[in-house]
Amino acid sequence: MPSLTRLAAAALLIASPVFAQHKVTDAEVAKITREAILIDTHNDVTSRTVEGYDIATPNKSGQTDLPRMKGYLGAEFFAVYVGAEYVKDNHAANRALEMIDTVKTDVVAAHPNDFVFATTADEIIAAHKEHKIAALMGIEGGHAIEDSLRLLRDYYALGVRYMTLTHFNTNHWADSQGDVEDTSVPKHNGLTPFGKDVVREMNRLGMMVDISHVADKTFYDALETSSAPIIASHSACRAVSNFTRNMTDEMIKALAAKGGTMQINFGCDFLSQDYYDKSKPLMNEMRAKYLEVLKIQDAEQKKAAMEALEASMGGKIPPATLADVVAQIDHAVKVGGIDHVGIGTDFDGVGCVPKELDSYDKFPALTRALLEKGYSAEDIKKIYGGNLLRVMHAVEQRARELKSTAAIETKYAEK
Repeated sequence: MPSLTRLAAAALLIASPVFAQHKVTDAEVAKITREAILIDTHNDVTSRTVEGYDIATPNKSGQTDLPRMKGYLGAEFFAVYVGAEYVKDNHAANRALEMIDTVKTDVVAAHPNDFVFATTADEIIAAHKEHKIAALMGIEGGHAIEDSLRLLRDYYALGVRYMTLTHFNTNHWADSQGDVEDTSVPKHNGLTPFGKDVVREMNRLGMMVDISHVADKTFYDALETSSAPIIASHSACRAVSNFTRNMTDEMIKALAAKGGTMQINFGCDFLSQDYYDKSKPLMNEMRAKYLEVLKIQDAEQKKAAMEALEASMGGKIPPATLADVVAQIDHAVKVGGIDHVGIGTDFDGVGCVPKELDSYDKFPALTRALLEKGYSAEDIKKIYGGNLLRVMHAVEQRARELKSTAAIETKYAEK
């Protein structure tokens, strides 16, 4: 027979609104869809637009196109992705500029009625009020700065508002978590002194520090060095799926303690332990082929080869599900708190996403699932974009403080 204490606890659980179940209405879901500013902090469709794809046309092999964004998405951080292959012969900056241009020219300028270029949190809010999608940029791969703070400043001036410190490759100043590495570049045990200078300069500029893709020690070095909150633009929880690029509970807690936010990646291996375990043998088989594709110089040939490789991998393993996304969000919230979780889909940058969430027009299904899980409308608004806006405001404020302090120091030094 259960004790009185257990009976009392059970009664509290039944009475608690968190655990109360109610039938979620279409009206509730529609209201959140209308009011929330859904911000996706990582989307790789730019790797297609830079090759000529028109984002306003159906994306039959990916997740991102304008018809499926409109009415659902508030802001998009388009990836200024610079592959490791561009490091050779110092082509990284050239590629970064091409990727920046595709956002400004092929997305925003080509579709001014639907997109507006944005660089601040307030501009995202303003775009939402105008029923437009705010287009922002984040560099993926710190090697894009070619070891130059001057280039970093140039990218900020062009509108870049976060930088992922590494990609799969360890660069000259930061260690990567990736499996595809150039062994000619030595490991640094985290960030080098110059790498810490990069983080400090990002703080001064008002550019968010992104630790998705970095080695665990690099994460802790960046967290210690940064005087502003940092983000994980497209990661998930290692306790749910021990994919190496996911974050441990200790990392999530540390990130939250300094005001940052982790953005949940929709890649199947990020989401599901079962998918990750079953995909590892296939990934090992495909890795050599992937590296060979990266060596192809002709853009059209490389694109065709990559599509063929992705097609050969598709359908062999059941994908992750909507429930896996909810489980990842729920774990992140329990570990880091409701104020430190967001969305970073990695759409068009991963080979597999849940079929129930394979584009932005499917987000009402996630909204419904989170409501059914016990999350409030305000909770969901925080996850969808409110938390990221808070971090952006904090990063912008820290930049103002640093510039003000520098100005005062200069003034007194001149006396």
